[in-house]
Amino acid sequence: MVVAIMGLAASAVVLAVPDPRPPVGDEAERFAARLVRAREEALLTNRAVAVEATATGYAFSSFDGAQWSPLTEGPFGEEHWAEDTAARPDGLPADTPLRVVFDPTGVADTASLTLSRGPRAVTVAVDAAGEVRVK
Repeated sequence: MVVAIMGLAASAVVLAVPDPRPPVGDEAERFAARLVRAREEALLTNRAVAVEATATGYAFSSFDGAQWSPLTEGPFGEEHWAEDTAARPDGLPADTPLRVVFDPTGVADTASLTLSRGPRAVTVAVDAAGEVRVK
């Protein structure tokens, strides 16, 4: 009887321990916020800003008129997805990086990226006007 009670108590503890990773929705919201910030950077600095998302994470770069240079200051440091997060660009082969370029007017090509972990999936989409949405 004591062993059964100890087993039930251990099961309750295991089920009550939260997942240490942030929810995939939080990760999608953070990515969307950084996309919005990249658009604002393009508008404020009057230069194109690109975001490239891969299966492992994402990074930012800017165009100075001659070449693309990595952006690393402030919110533009390279980021990695949380463990077990799958990032899949919609409409592209799975191993192709998603590249979103905001021009100096804030306009961008339409693109979307689906982040998933287990059964939960969230899509971050950029429309032609450069507006970012989380679905």
